[in-house]
Amino acid sequence: MTLHVTNTLTGEKEPFEPQDPENVLLYYCGLTVSDPPHLGHARSWVHVDVMHRWLEHLGYDVRHVENFTDVNEKIVARIGEDDLGESESEVAETYIQRTIDDMRSLNLLRAEVYPRVSEHVPEIVDLVETLIEKDYAYESNGSVYFDVTSFEEYGKLSNQELDEIESQGDPDERTEKRHPADFALWKADGVDPDAIDEHSHEGVDHGDTPPEGLTWDSPWGEGRPGWHIECSAMSMTHLGETLDIHVGGRDLVFPHHENEIAQSEAATDQQFANYWLHCELFQMDDEKMSSSLGNFVTVDEAIDRWGTNVMRTFLTAGSYNSKQLYADETITEAEERWDQLERAYEAAVDVLDSPQASAKATDESLRNEIDSAREAFATAMNDDFNTREAQSALLSVATAINRHLEAIGGDTDGEGGSDYRGLRRAVETLEELGGVLGLSFTGETTGSATLAGDVVELVLDVREAERDVGNYERADELRDELEALGIEVQDTDEGATYRLPSGE
Repeated sequence: MTLHVTNTLTGEKEPFEPQDPENVLLYYCGLTVSDPPHLGHARSWVHVDVMHRWLEHLGYDVRHVENFTDVNEKIVARIGEDDLGESESEVAETYIQRTIDDMRSLNLLRAEVYPRVSEHVPEIVDLVETLIEKDYAYESNGSVYFDVTSFEEYGKLSNQELDEIESQGDPDERTEKRHPADFALWKADGVDPDAIDEHSHEGVDHGDTPPEGLTWDSPWGEGRPGWHIECSAMSMTHLGETLDIHVGGRDLVFPHHENEIAQSEAATDQQFANYWLHCELFQMDDEKMSSSLGNFVTVDEAIDRWGTNVMRTFLTAGSYNSKQLYADETITEAEERWDQLERAYEAAVDVLDSPQASAKATDESLRNEIDSAREAFATAMNDDFNTREAQSALLSVATAINRHLEAIGGDTDGEGGSDYRGLRRAVETLEELGGVLGLSFTGETTGSATLAGDVVELVLDVREAERDVGNYERADELRDELEALGIEVQDTDEGATYRLPSGE
């Protein structure tokens, strides 16, 4: 089955055909690094990562570029707060490092490059100059604006008519612009102090000397790049004039992505992106999760509490273009699904590495179920990266493993043992296709799960010491206390084993 994707530009689900049959150019609008990354960011990250992984699974070489917006009034507003840094660059560096740490904790594949706005100001200036030369942009009081009336297809992504579009930008720009919907490509001078106050955290007072942002020389005077022009310059610098796939949040369709199309296509006379994929918003209490609303759970908090595999199971439980609700119940469901997958995987591995595995035993039902699951997984992923159905296919593998192991029971003689080849196929399927969803059945635990494991082992050592001296009542109390925390303890001939509640 050919991969089909839902293209926001056409409103249709279309077969995916990259410009180069062997390579895919993928650009994702990354973070403005002014706050800690939260689960709303993680949801988009994980889905873009799954797209990357599935495209590679199909045999493509994926050139994945994701930017950091490190020039923004929101960043300037953080200067001096909580030891984040004493300049726009320092604050940005602080949050970029935190963002990279969170990306690694989520087991994301690395992009080919993570360009920053501050590195690409020369390319931005060149692009603005091109737009002026081609009469798509004009200078006004040291700022430069894109003339939306000059681009006939303006509004084609968001399906808006020009006369329906409201004014863009700050109110003080209106006297400088020819049309209310014109948008800034270059802003004269530095950051407006009012913008800094607007984006400062509650209770923060910068006093009579608000922090200053970076500025650069340009043909129009000292200033800063506009928000929209940055992504066009960075994506074209690293991937060329036409992208195969451009991904971003649904809330960026207008004005950001609409403006990217207008300025890019006006400058190059080429289609900017062939497929536009938009991630739906992550909801919390009927509102989107966002830094500005303050209703967010940070990525490091989530990983610390639940671990990587549970979080990726949770975030891929819905497809990228469907809304998802953050709630205790949905997290609990994800924990249960990951636990089911991990238990089946470990049980299968245990049997494979035991005398119970038979070279002659054959379970056709197991083998057929694995083949059906692989087919269902591929069908789901080729249907617009449908991770929800793909995850269901993985769970069917776990069910097939459990059914097989229940059927063979304790029979270890000859052909009555377990189907070694069938179980091996099941384990490889979980590793391979689980890997497409970014799940790791063999990797080290992440977040606090590693520390939790160390602590549990220490408690079990104490418990064993109590048993050695005959203090069985205290040993039982320690076991009960662990189990009250959701940690399963099982005594075996080789010693006590345990399972953490996160399934990590």
